[in-house]
Amino acid sequence: MLKAILGTPVGEVTPAPALLAGSWIDAGTPADRVGPFTRTVVSRASTAGSGDVRVAAGYARTAARSVARLAPATRATILDRAAALAAEHRDAFARLLALELGKPVRDGRGELDRVADTFAVCAAEARRIGGDVLPVAGWERGVGNTALTYRAPAGVALAITPFNAPANLLAHKLGASFAAGNSTIVKSPPQAPAVSAALVALLLEAGTPVEAVQLLHGDGQVGAALCAAPEVAVISFTGSAETGAAVARAAGAKRLVLELGGNAATIVCDDADLAEAARVCARTGYSNSGQSCISVQRVYVQRARFNEFVELLTTEVAALRVGDPLDPSTDVGSMVDEQAAERVLGWATAAVDSGGRITVGGSRDGATLTPTVVADPPADAAVVVQEVFGALVSVLPFDDFDAVLETCNASRFGLQAGLFTSDIGRVLTAWRELEVGGLVVNGSSNFRLDHVPFGGVKDSGFGRESPRFMVEDYTVVKTLILRGLSIWGED
Repeated sequence: MLKAILGTPVGEVTPAPALLAGSWIDAGTPADRVGPFTRTVVSRASTAGSGDVRVAAGYARTAARSVARLAPATRATILDRAAALAAEHRDAFARLLALELGKPVRDGRGELDRVADTFAVCAAEARRIGGDVLPVAGWERGVGNTALTYRAPAGVALAITPFNAPANLLAHKLGASFAAGNSTIVKSPPQAPAVSAALVALLLEAGTPVEAVQLLHGDGQVGAALCAAPEVAVISFTGSAETGAAVARAAGAKRLVLELGGNAATIVCDDADLAEAARVCARTGYSNSGQSCISVQRVYVQRARFNEFVELLTTEVAALRVGDPLDPSTDVGSMVDEQAAERVLGWATAAVDSGGRITVGGSRDGATLTPTVVADPPADAAVVVQEVFGALVSVLPFDDFDAVLETCNASRFGLQAGLFTSDIGRVLTAWRELEVGGLVVNGSSNFRLDHVPFGGVKDSGFGRESPRFMVEDYTVVKTLILRGLSIWGED
């Protein structure tokens, strides 16, 4: 199946079959994905029918028992093979990402490099799964007994993935879940069904037993039905705060890992290397057309250097090459659809009408928004307080460091922030005071290592997405008490 998906000739529609109860199927209502740059149908998904959710949940419940019996070493070996296959098929995946999402192949190749790393880290975490011998004899009632724990698979996991990094975010969820020994149901994003199907097929080609994974395509109704399925023990969702709240309502009393939205801030202090800060913000504010929950959105610059920074950033952004995502020299491709590009441009126009100024960009062609910088917008403008999720960066001045930290914290989001300074005191103060899940020093908000804890606070969600922490979410602690048998001594 992997070859059938990735080997589709140029100009033909890529199939995105579902994987249900051990079989690839192309039945059901077809859903066409129109590429945002090509403006033609690029892939066709087989969407889930009314009974498919129940079939998937029932199958997963039974299949989970056989997956749980796989030794961690077996799971790790399969995941290592998946890492190698991701590297082998890097260019084909990047091409498919460009077609379905308008993501430049340069960014797509980078995403597949991360997929390979993610699977390798998941393999390592599978090998680390263990338990504890508990110190029960430290209390009088425990004397003469032994107690042990181990981490057992949760059973059935549900992975709901977004469109902006569909390969790597699915690798995180599915790789960690399989490392933990679960059977996983994947609900793909409607904008990237073929990429999702290809990654599932890659895992199967690496040796993953078919009992370990299923893939369903569909809309929010399919996702809600899966969340409500009683067989599902744990749900990992990445997406908007609003949809995350709907997931929680549909799920009820289930374990949830929610990685939600953001409107990330980066602070540039007066002692920063301004040219480097501008270069990094330009590169990380418009990669994937800014469609990342940690993409640079708000840049706060100390007032004495504000104008200088705006000029440097404008020059860097103007130099970005916008165009065909299949062209390896393209820096910025299209956004996910025309509606998204139109929304972001509308927010930019509204900010200008309220006193801000566009220094570069401010136009669009279909789903392609020219990388845009808005200088000095009002503090209550949508480009400042909402999640832009597009090819736009706002720049605002600040006077006092403690005050700008409070300004950053006024957001309802708290995912990740960036800070450019050489002052260790400022670094520690920001780390302590900023209401975020992570702080990147001498880098922008948009930097992530896939084996490092990642997640937010407030409306940015809860839980941490990295294989080590996700394995903990995907497992349950089981305790064994041996009464009358002690390794600790009897007296």
